Amino acid sequence: MKKPQFILAGSGLLLLILIFFFGETIPPKKKNAVVQTDSQATPVKSISTQDVLNASKAKLSPFQLSYVNSLEHSVVRGDVKNQQVIAFTQLANFWQDSVPDGFLAYAYYTGETAKLENSEKKLTFAAQLFLENLRGQDDAGLKSWMADNAKELFEKSLQLNPNNDSARVGLGACYIFGSSAGSPQEVMLGIQRILDVANRDSNNMYAQFMLGLGGEMSGQFDKAIERLTRVIRHEPGNVEAILTMAEINEKKGNKKEAVKWYDDAKGFINDGKIIKEIDERIKLLQ
Repeated sequence: MKKPQFILAGSGLLLLILIFFFGETIPPKKKNAVVQTDSQATPVKSISTQDVLNASKAKLSPFQLSYVNSLEHSVVRGDVKNQQVIAFTQLANFWQDSVPDGFLAYAYYTGETAKLENSEKKLTFAAQLFLENLRGQDDAGLKSWMADNAKELFEKSLQLNPNNDSARVGLGACYIFGSSAGSPQEVMLGIQRILDVANRDSNNMYAQFMLGLGGEMSGQFDKAIERLTRVIRHEPGNVEAILTMAEINEKKGNKKEAVKWYDDAKGFINDGKIIKEIDERIKLLQ
């Protein structure tokens, strides 16, 4: 299957790239987030779906809140499943179109609709919504909630089509970048799932790209460079891969090589703010 266009990356520059391509869809960082220590992962504060929906509804006007509540309680009797599909679709559309920072509720109702319709295409789409925004989320509890939703949707998609390599890679990425990504065991589990696809199909650039990002996260910089070099050879305009190469070389202390990759990335970007950020990074390296 064709890979999704981009997956998020973690640095400030790559977050700007995300905004450049997708718009400001990442929910803001919540206060009092539970973080991880250097030696041992701190337990993540659990966040439920109801917590997410309540926080989202707190931003609504009285009129909007009344509309949302009416949709949530519109299914009473009769053909419950089809009524739920209609109601969830309307809720997803509302959160997407009417609330500037309503992404979490939009993604949730999109996923619930996909589960009811049991469509491989819609399940994968909903899973990617969560995954594509997962790495830009700083709140550990929300990241866990998003990763769990994405995993469930990818798994349901794979039940319908076990040969969906894109879903397999996406599921692996949830383990790498998701709820317990600070755990080496979780990261390696995700990498292994993606390796199963890459070893079977070495030309799957989505798998190669995710392995490159996973290699960077796990500190396997040389392996990451090998994977990303292959991706860039096949996809010369993959800006995120190019910027990741720059960052890896910067972490390795290869300043000259990092500058080269940052300069290369500028050739594919038309946004002045991003180019300014890259130029400032280059100055720090020279």
